Amino acid sequence: MKHIEVVAGVIYQEDKILCVRRGKHKFDYLSLKFEFPGGKIEDGETKEDALLREIKEELEMNIEIQKEFLTVFYEYPDFKITMYSFICICKSDDFILKEHVEFKWLLNTELSSLDWADADIPIVKKLRA
Repeated sequence: MKHIEVVAGVIYQEDKILCVRRGKHKFDYLSLKFEFPGGKIEDGETKEDALLREIKEELEMNIEIQKEFLTVFYEYPDFKITMYSFICICKSDDFILKEHVEFKWLLNTELSSLDWADADIPIVKKLRA
């Protein structure tokens, strides 16, 4: 089974967290699910460099990485992922959704109201703890 390493940004603006929703996906279990933005780590990249690049590509947003948060190991039916999440702050509230269909800024107490991708749920739970 294919294994990929990805990064995800828990991006704060004041006390709210950016949640983005995927569009239709080839795997139904990922279609229209909310997630923390990020993506695959490319060869030779650090986790931090991958996150900065992915956020710039997906959102045209500049962020500041504060600290590593939680590493999630998850096995979907078709692939496995290791997801490294980071607490970040956005330097500007200007951004453009390039790969997602919707966004919400939510308090950590509101996160469970969304339909999250399964691998993101442990991050949601830790943020709410």
